[in-house]
Amino acid sequence: MACMTTESGANIVRALELNSWTRLQCFGWKKKRDLSKVQTELKLPLQTLITESPTRWGSRLNMIERMLDQVKAISQVLKADKKTRHLVPSWQEIDVLEPVKKALSPLKDFTDALSGEDYVSVSYVKSVLHLLKVSILHLDDDDTELTKTKKTIFDYLTAKYQDPTTDDLLDMASLVDPRFKTQYVDSDKTEGLQARAVAELESLLTVQAQHPAASAQPRPSTSTSQSTEAEQAPPKKAKKTLASFLKTSGAAAAATSASPSLKEAIEGELKAYLSTPNADSEMDPLEWWKVHEGSFPRVSQLAKKYLCIPATSAPSERVFSTGGNIVTCQYCHNSKARQSR
Repeated sequence: MACMTTESGANIVRALELNSWTRLQCFGWKKKRDLSKVQTELKLPLQTLITESPTRWGSRLNMIERMLDQVKAISQVLKADKKTRHLVPSWQEIDVLEPVKKALSPLKDFTDALSGEDYVSVSYVKSVLHLLKVSILHLDDDDTELTKTKKTIFDYLTAKYQDPTTDDLLDMASLVDPRFKTQYVDSDKTEGLQARAVAELESLLTVQAQHPAASAQPRPSTSTSQSTEAEQAPPKKAKKTLASFLKTSGAAAAATSASPSLKEAIEGELKAYLSTPNADSEMDPLEWWKVHEGSFPRVSQLAKKYLCIPATSAPSERVFSTGGNIVTCQYCHNSKARQSR
């Protein structure tokens, strides 16, 4: 063997020394060591460079930000080797990366926030789109042509959520979030949204009334004596007279006419909910509903239905990734091998 190219791991280096093998230090590891040395000299953070990953949110922006933060150290390391001097970032390349960073940076925090799994996220979508439009992705007079790609980003996001079904879902999720309600719903859609909420609740509550949960009834003990059963048996009811039927029927009719219909009750409760002050933006909407469910029991049914929806698929993707890291092909192969023994 002529040579072995390795990293700088002490165990690998020692193994080659024991066998008297020639070792060629990995170019990447050598440059990484040089980069750390230069970072110390320039009083820069001791950070490694980041490589873009196509399956990770924001990895391209992270790569660009890290390079711009360490561009002085990177340039000095590359200049020191004549074989890598042509890789030194030029001012033209920096002028491209700076506006790209400016265009993408505002989206990073929002992307991370909407990808959470321990809090309500779906009702944020409407408010985030509004904020991106009026502030974060709004074009400024000093924007370069590259920075103006912010408009392209916003147009893409807007088109992504323009589907009527999706838009209706986001409106409903916003409605039952006590922090937003109809704040980010188009004014010409507010009345229709409330009508849809009433109709959906009326249908939902009607179904629940028709199929109530069966209450668990304790079964009588078989050891109970017949005398005890006789003592606990309810007395026989006397036959009702015709007059009593008429009296009962009249009272029921009066009660029905005096009580509001289900639709009217829902409309009144929804109106009362919407008239309450919006919750603080830092308030957990689930905690708010935990406290106020008794005041708005019907509207809370919609909150339970819609606020559990995640805004992105990131939480489930993380679960799949974790499962994939645990149950690997090699693990399955070894398990089958052990079972066959």
